Amino acid sequence: MAESVVIGAGATGVATARQLADGGKRVRLITRGGGGPDHPGIERIALDAGRTDELAEALAGATTVFNAAMTAYQTWPETLPPLFASILAATERAGADYVMLGNHYGYQQTTGPVTERTPMAPDTRKGRVRAELWRQAKDAHDEGRLRVTEVRAGQYLGPGAVSAFTLLVAPRVREGELALVHGNPDAAHSFSYTEDVAAALVAVSGDERSWGRAWHAPVITTTQRQAATVVAELHGAPEPRLEPLTERDLALLSFTDPLWREFAEMSYMSERPFLVDDSDVRDTFGLRPATLREALAA
Repeated sequence: MAESVVIGAGATGVATARQLADGGKRVRLITRGGGGPDHPGIERIALDAGRTDELAEALAGATTVFNAAMTAYQTWPETLPPLFASILAATERAGADYVMLGNHYGYQQTTGPVTERTPMAPDTRKGRVRAELWRQAKDAHDEGRLRVTEVRAGQYLGPGAVSAFTLLVAPRVREGELALVHGNPDAAHSFSYTEDVAAALVAVSGDERSWGRAWHAPVITTTQRQAATVVAELHGAPEPRLEPLTERDLALLSFTDPLWREFAEMSYMSERPFLVDDSDVRDTFGLRPATLREALAA
């Protein structure tokens, strides 16, 4: 039986499963379709994590469950709460520790750096969802039902990462074309490299100091223009040409995919500086982020 179970095979879930297996852990990776990396230490299971009874059976004997599951971005308010409730309930039945992958949406808007002690008082729909998912898990921890922690990541960079930068900017820059940027291309922003986030998930799962609180994954603070410049250098492309997305651009993109309609409410994170303080995870676990060039070269 697997010691560690990872639910979700997005870029960070896959990286977490691989890092655990590379470290000698027996890992079970659960996804709807049974996908994931071909690794001798990883058992891939096709299972809908919303089926609590079946999931609980699949978690039997596990010591740690990593919830890296995700639903379609535009459906979060409807689909994330029941999915996470199922995973929490199944993990509790299994008697395992519970490590959640979260993000920075749940914090109240502030002009200074966000820390883990910034109040969870969001103004957005998706922010309220993320804050409530953490509250429910933290309540379960405080009630002694299981041990819980969360690693919060920012906009992703890295292999398989899905973010406004990887979808809109990087592909265009590589081809030497005009790239439309969500927000201000010169505003400082804290990005997360998928491998760094996975390393944080693994680190907190094995340390007694982790439980009952959230941690920020290591961040790479830069601007979208600086990141685009590095992409161009790595691919021998010309100097990036960047222009901010307009409301009309977003409206047109929304006709092709409802995902883009959801970007408007989170614009405050990209139109002005959005800085994340990761000193807790650095000081406690000795984790450091990759460089911007390393993350983009990967």
